[in-house]
Amino acid sequence: MLFWVKEMLDDKKLEEIKKNIAMLRNEGEITKDDNNKKLAGFYVENAFTSLNTAKILNNVSTDASIKKKFDFIDDNFETYLWIINTSYYSMFYMAGALLAKAGIKVKSSIGVHEKTFQAFVYYFYLTKKIAKQYIEEFEEAQKESNELLGMMQQRVKDLMLKYDFEMDKRAKFTYNIGLKAKESKALTSLNRAIEFYNECLKIMDKL
Repeated sequence: MLFWVKEMLDDKKLEEIKKNIAMLRNEGEITKDDNNKKLAGFYVENAFTSLNTAKILNNVSTDASIKKKFDFIDDNFETYLWIINTSYYSMFYMAGALLAKAGIKVKSSIGVHEKTFQAFVYYFYLTKKIAKQYIEEFEEAQKESNELLGMMQQRVKDLMLKYDFEMDKRAKFTYNIGLKAKESKALTSLNRAIEFYNECLKIMDKL
């Protein structure tokens, strides 16, 4: 079963973000230049591709008729964890698109996801260009993606140590509960990404 804890975007956190952005700007890791605006289209294209990839993965996971078209997958094939991850990347690229449209670029490759989130908060939430709902959903998606990456890495380690093809009834029941939870979370993540994408497009039109 997967669990994520949603943190509050309170005044303390906002003050911390303000300080971090000031530091990143002084160090040149965040720049503001009209030349950065040329990157907006690139980010939107990547967001669009990621979002449609998530939609395709969802269709393959939930539609038995689609699965039958591929002889290398069976009825139990699903990609729910990848839907969650790909949906997040759509949001990440759309945040980058908005920043670019405003002439802002996060230059650092180390910690780029967290720095992009903080820049997004600083330039769009604190300036009242985007509602708090979308900031919190973006943050939640980022935390989910990070946790999934850790889970996948741990899963690989577990499989290397032991691969057990047999499951007892209790194990099967636990797996089924987990599968339903993943399916529900994947759909939530996908719908959240769609809404975020559309909202960001509306804001871009106003910039």
